[in-house]
Amino acid sequence: MIKFITTPLWDDPEPVLWNGRLGLLCNHTAWHAQTGEYLFETFYKRGVLKRVFMPEHGLFGELQDQVKLDGTELYRELGLKDCEFVSLYGSGESSLSANPEKLFDLDALIIDLQDVGVRYYTFLSTLKNLFITLKKSNIPLPVWVIDRENPAGPWVEGSPLLEDYASFIGIEGLPHRHGLTIGELAGFLHVKLRMIFPLNIVSKNAASCAINKKFPWIIPPSPNIPGFFTVGFYSGQCLWEGTNASEGRGTTRPFEVFGAPWMDNLINYNHKNHFNNWNDPKHPLYDPGAALRWHRFIPTFHKYKDECCFGFQLIRQEAENYHSLLHSLRLIRFVRENCDGFEWRPGKYEAGNDKTAIELLAGDPLILTFLMGEGVEINDLIEYFKKTEADWIKKAGEFRLYKELLRTAMI
Repeated sequence: MIKFITTPLWDDPEPVLWNGRLGLLCNHTAWHAQTGEYLFETFYKRGVLKRVFMPEHGLFGELQDQVKLDGTELYRELGLKDCEFVSLYGSGESSLSANPEKLFDLDALIIDLQDVGVRYYTFLSTLKNLFITLKKSNIPLPVWVIDRENPAGPWVEGSPLLEDYASFIGIEGLPHRHGLTIGELAGFLHVKLRMIFPLNIVSKNAASCAINKKFPWIIPPSPNIPGFFTVGFYSGQCLWEGTNASEGRGTTRPFEVFGAPWMDNLINYNHKNHFNNWNDPKHPLYDPGAALRWHRFIPTFHKYKDECCFGFQLIRQEAENYHSLLHSLRLIRFVRENCDGFEWRPGKYEAGNDKTAIELLAGDPLILTFLMGEGVEINDLIEYFKKTEADWIKKAGEFRLYKELLRTAMI
């Protein structure tokens, strides 16, 4: 059973929210302007908060990507006595979901997380794993999901993730950029996984974290998603993680800048081919939706820490549609073909699948074939994405809660 609620959760008269033992899956984005406090403070003061579950990056987004959190002693200083903190991003695959024993003694579970609209973002897998635990352990725990704006908007990009490529950074069936809110995704998972627990989705209009309605998303959900400008590039630029080029981590503009010390070879390409402008419509890297500004940067951590990288900043051209995935695929293939220093990131990348990073992020044999330059060209991908994106828009329509229609960024 799925119920859509238009009342703010802290005002909901449901008795269990006032007298029950509550669990809360959240991080620092669960701060609400209406109350002026974090949701865990609101329910702790009410005397009903028993346990706080946390996704990747910790309770305050203080941890970098893929940093495991096994102990939670650092949260004792918050002064929430008798409230237990549980990390859902620890060492080992079994630590990526809640132990059923941590759910059996609860009367209700509340989820309040800011998603970013792209399937690589691990909060979605944390949500899915929690749902699966409830089902496998036959725990009919009522769940409330506080919905949020999708900062990437209703735009759809890419193809549905195939089963062989599913992992903690990708749920089977979701395209690269899905266009749904976290509440709509909760409904999607509830149906897809055939959940039996009651799901209550609190309308995004009832519980905004915003002070100003023009800025409904004000708290960066993780260290490398610092703002709205990031999410428009993330669906494509995240694929640099599957290479030995920097995706901009360690800079103030992650996923908006990319480069490597060996990428300055591209200057020679322009000289040989008589290009003076990276944004010449005839240049192989040209895209009407985003301009390229070449520059140099020095990451303070992550790939090429303290090394000078030659690279680019992507700058959105707001008057044009922009398909970040298509553009980034072209960028990666071009760099692979024109820079001798380019390599694919080797080894296992994420829990649950032994494939490499680029395989899991691309999640599709046709995309991988294009990247390898083995017979698939950009027009083949365009025609393919036209179909896969239209199919997803039709399928996802069943789970939409708001009037805004899903759209493809295809030019």
